[in-house]
Amino acid sequence: MRSRRALLYVPGDEMHKIQKAIGLGVDSICLDIEDGVALNHKEQARGTIAEALGALDFGRSERLVRINPVGSGMEAEDLRIAINAHPDGIVIPKVREAGQVQWISDRVGELERATGRPDGDVILIALIETARAIVNLGEIVRASPRLQALIFGAEDLAGDIGAVRTRAGWEIFYARSAVVTHAAAYGLQAIDMVFLDFKDAEGLRAEAIQAAQMGYTGKQVIHPAQVGPTQEAFTPGAEEIAYATQVVEAAVRHQQDGRGAFALDGKMIDAPVVKIAEWVLQRARAAGKI
Repeated sequence: MRSRRALLYVPGDEMHKIQKAIGLGVDSICLDIEDGVALNHKEQARGTIAEALGALDFGRSERLVRINPVGSGMEAEDLRIAINAHPDGIVIPKVREAGQVQWISDRVGELERATGRPDGDVILIALIETARAIVNLGEIVRASPRLQALIFGAEDLAGDIGAVRTRAGWEIFYARSAVVTHAAAYGLQAIDMVFLDFKDAEGLRAEAIQAAQMGYTGKQVIHPAQVGPTQEAFTPGAEEIAYATQVVEAAVRHQQDGRGAFALDGKMIDAPVVKIAEWVLQRARAAGKI
C-alpha cells in the first residue's frame, strides 16, 4: 500500500490551488467537490478537476477526488466526471453504512469497464464522520475490496453527536480509537482528523505524533503549511529505523537458533516487539526512507 502520511484537501474549483498543491511533495492530494466547494460551484469544480487530472503532472502524489455524499443527488455525476478523468481513487464522505460503500464500488466498476480501465483500478477511501458509521464500522470495513483506508472526521462527528470540541479531544476519543482499531483489524490504513489551526505548527505536530502512536498512518491537512510537519511526524526517524532493523535481524537469528524471546541491549524482545519493529520498517519503506 502507498504512503498516505498527509492527505491534503484542495477545493476542486480553484485551479491555482491545485497547481500549488502539486509542488508540495504531499503523499495524497484530494480534489474536493464536497464541503470545500459552494453549491453553485459544484459544476465548475467537476470541470476544473477533470481538466487538472487530464493536463497536470501530479508527480508521486496520489490523485484523489472527494465526491458529494451518497443520497445528495450529486454523487452519480461526480463519479462519472471523476472516473472519466482517471483519478487514483475516490473519497466517500458522510459514510453511514456498508451499503453506501458497496453502491459506490459497483458504480465505479461500471465506469471502469466503460472507460477501459482494469477492474479494481480505482481505490476507495471512506470518511467516518457520523455516529452511525462508528456503530457500523464492522460492516463498513468489509464493504468492498477496493477499500484501502478509513478517514476519521472528528468535526462532523462532534456535530452529529452534539459534542463540544476541545483540544484534549476526549469527546471524540472513543470514535478515534474505534476507527484505527477497525482499520488495523482488516488491513486498512487509518488517516487521522484535521487540525484546524493551521498557524499552530507545534499543536499540529503534537497531535500528529499522538495519532502515529495510536496506530494511524497519516493525517488530513487543510493548508500547505501543514504538509511538512505532518509527513515528518508519520515518518520513522533514523534512530528508530536503525533499532527496528536491529530487532528484526536479531529475531531472525534467534528464531534460527530455536529461541522465540531474547535479550537485546538489556531489554527482553518477544513477538509483539518484533511485530512493532516490522511495522516501523514497513512505514519507512513506504515513505522512501529505506
